[in-house]
Amino acid sequence: MRCVKMLPLNSISLKVLLAYVAGMVLSIVLLVIAAVVVIQSNMLARMDLADAAEGMADNIEFDSSGRPVGFDSSMDDRAWLYEGPQRETAYRILDEAGNTVVFSSAGEAFWPSDGDLLRLARGNFTFEHGGNTFYGATEPLVYDGRRWYLQFAVSARFMDVVYTVAWPQVVAGVTVFGAVLFVAFGLCAYITLRYTLKPLRDLSESAATISPRSIDARLKTEAVPTEIAPLVDSFNRALERLERGYRVQQEFLGNAAHELKTPLALIRAQIELKAEGRNDRDSLLSDVEYMTRQVQQLLLLAEASEAHNYHFTTVGMQEIAHDAASYLHRMAETADVHLAVRAVGDVEWKADRAACFTLLKNLLENAIQHAPAQSCVSVEIQGDTVTVRDRGPGVEAEQLPLLFERFWRAAHRRDLGAGLGLAICQEIALAHGWRLTAEQAEPGLRFRLSNGEGSEVANDP
Repeated sequence: MRCVKMLPLNSISLKVLLAYVAGMVLSIVLLVIAAVVVIQSNMLARMDLADAAEGMADNIEFDSSGRPVGFDSSMDDRAWLYEGPQRETAYRILDEAGNTVVFSSAGEAFWPSDGDLLRLARGNFTFEHGGNTFYGATEPLVYDGRRWYLQFAVSARFMDVVYTVAWPQVVAGVTVFGAVLFVAFGLCAYITLRYTLKPLRDLSESAATISPRSIDARLKTEAVPTEIAPLVDSFNRALERLERGYRVQQEFLGNAAHELKTPLALIRAQIELKAEGRNDRDSLLSDVEYMTRQVQQLLLLAEASEAHNYHFTTVGMQEIAHDAASYLHRMAETADVHLAVRAVGDVEWKADRAACFTLLKNLLENAIQHAPAQSCVSVEIQGDTVTVRDRGPGVEAEQLPLLFERFWRAAHRRDLGAGLGLAICQEIALAHGWRLTAEQAEPGLRFRLSNGEGSEVANDP
């Protein structure tokens, strides 16, 4: 025999099933409470009397003069209610003046001579007779242009006997109704949840099969419920971002291995030449320095790609630009290039100071490497924009998108760098929510750094 798998406490199926059961139980409890309240308050008795009086009024017979004489033959099976010594029920018919025209065997003395009974209008009334409480109802009727009033009364003890006999049947009916409701609701809930949540189970199985070897796979949304579709779409977009990041990292590792392979081969060759008696110390140191720079750039790129490495504070962009220019002063002198920093007011941005310094330093270093001798590399800071411009040969328009790719190098640069400087700048800009672009300056190249969130500018007095 197959065992039913237990549902976890945080299961949607379990919660919906519990909601069904709770709703059913609450409905039955409210139904029972309402029945008890109605019976205890005699409300049901009064409603029944009003309905009975209305039904009896339709069976009144009249003589040729239009006066009521009693009930027609259809009431013969209930005549015993109004005859005999028990006197638990009675009726009478009155004219518009309140005079009794017809009455049951209880006689006219049965009815009180005052109270609510004398108000000849549709409604319920209560009175005492012979030490017993009677409930009654008045029902008006019109026959042959004249208005008559039927009054019908039943003792409280008679109603109690009736409801005492009927109460077990009511309880049995509620029990049967509750059992049928429980089975019907439970079956419907089970079938509904089974077929409604099946797409989610299929999605879970599909997601479990995604691995680094199948990262291009996506979850299907055709049969997904409308409420879950946005979640699946978000998951697919997250997979796309992960795939792009994974591909970039794979490409990065391949390029890094290729770039480090060349200096390692050169160092190996230098060592072998040394073993043969030839010693080129300067070449060996140059290769080591080149590889050291590549490793340092790789570490900087990895650090710039991680957002948790940043500590954001309010920094002065003019001060950082001057620091970067001072740091590269000797490099600029060697290349016979003049550095100029111009700022409009005291511009402050929200940034990580060290990362911002690295970004401006790399942009200036790149400009110095491409600037011709006796030219100027300028930094302009104004509001939410920082621009760095050189007056070198620039690049072709189709090469502008390649500037920020890792390991890409322009043909006319002076050094043998790793081609990671501008890629590091782009990573830092993205981490800050900035936008870094390159454009032709005629002559030269201009890099524009824009603060998308705006900046705080304080003009000098």
